[in-house]
Amino acid sequence: MHVVIAGGGSAGHIEPALNTADALRRADPSIGVTMLGTEKGLDTKLIPPRGYDLRLIPAVPLPRRPSGALLTLPSRLLGTVQAAQRVIADVDADVVIGFGGYVALPAYLGARRAKRPIVVHEANVRPGLANRVGARFADTVLTGSPAVPMRGATCVGMPLRPAISTLDRAAVRAEARKAFGLDPDRPTLLVTGGSQGARRLNETMQASVRALREAGIQVLHSYGDKNAVTIAEDPDGPPYVARPFIDRMDLAYAAADLAMTRGGMMTCSELAAVGLPSVYVPLPIGNGEQRVNATPVVQAGGGLLIDDSALTPAWFAANVLPLLLDTRRLTAMSEAAARFGIRDADDKIVDLIYAAARKQRPAGEQQQPEESEQHQAQEDQTS
Repeated sequence: MHVVIAGGGSAGHIEPALNTADALRRADPSIGVTMLGTEKGLDTKLIPPRGYDLRLIPAVPLPRRPSGALLTLPSRLLGTVQAAQRVIADVDADVVIGFGGYVALPAYLGARRAKRPIVVHEANVRPGLANRVGARFADTVLTGSPAVPMRGATCVGMPLRPAISTLDRAAVRAEARKAFGLDPDRPTLLVTGGSQGARRLNETMQASVRALREAGIQVLHSYGDKNAVTIAEDPDGPPYVARPFIDRMDLAYAAADLAMTRGGMMTCSELAAVGLPSVYVPLPIGNGEQRVNATPVVQAGGGLLIDDSALTPAWFAANVLPLLLDTRRLTAMSEAAARFGIRDADDKIVDLIYAAARKQRPAGEQQQPEESEQHQAQEDQTS
């Protein structure tokens, strides 16, 4: 079988696409996988290192809202749809699955013209234009959350890396804290704004160092590659480990009692799956999808939600510090997040891809190989 996977632009689209590709390879190492992408975005940086064939097609930006740009969209799409159709025919794809973004709509339209089965996976609670259009004629429509309002869709969750989906935080906690140079017994806060960082989170943390140390709370802070954060060492106080990037997020999740992060759907799904409660601070731009993504797990009791503009050192001291010291409340929030989380989405998606292609899935899934952690990609919170 050969599968064409379309999910480009941001890591929020690329990572679930790659995780699905990995799951297909675990099911059948001989399967053919071709990734569709564009020069725009992170496609060329993230996909080839994971070992997959990447075919590039022209990028056609899709309007987020109804506008005059919609009128010219069909003519602008024609060339890129034809390019996608050529790739589909060239590899003789049995099925096309898309995860949204610039490349997904041409892939859906190209697959329709080539008369190949189409599977749509929508991650965000507020669906994007490409997936809204593709869902109208797709054979199978899947969602990452039960809150996604797509008629006839099946909620399967977000496909996660095995390092995340199989993580036992309690069992790995001591090893994880040692790996980051953290104290084995102190309350631990993980702060991450994604690969680009988050200015508001970084500023709040820098202003809260003294309060954190006085409360005996240690911090693991991934501040991003665009915002430098320097924290003065205190040999007598709790550790504050600040890095531009953490390439072992499984260990970061295991080390933490609480996270503070943005609201990208991959991040929300990973945190819920591993049962790590979080303070969600949605990115205050775009169409508000990050707030909508985080709301269901917060309503389930697995986190707190605060506007970017409302995250101040005073709010942090009044709400986050007491929470980190309240073991009983953290345990309840962790259990609530875990109940909401979905760990086996990748396996479900593989089953449904085979079903759409009318192919028989191999009887025994291959033993999962150890991941190359250098190929892990954090979600792009700025998408």
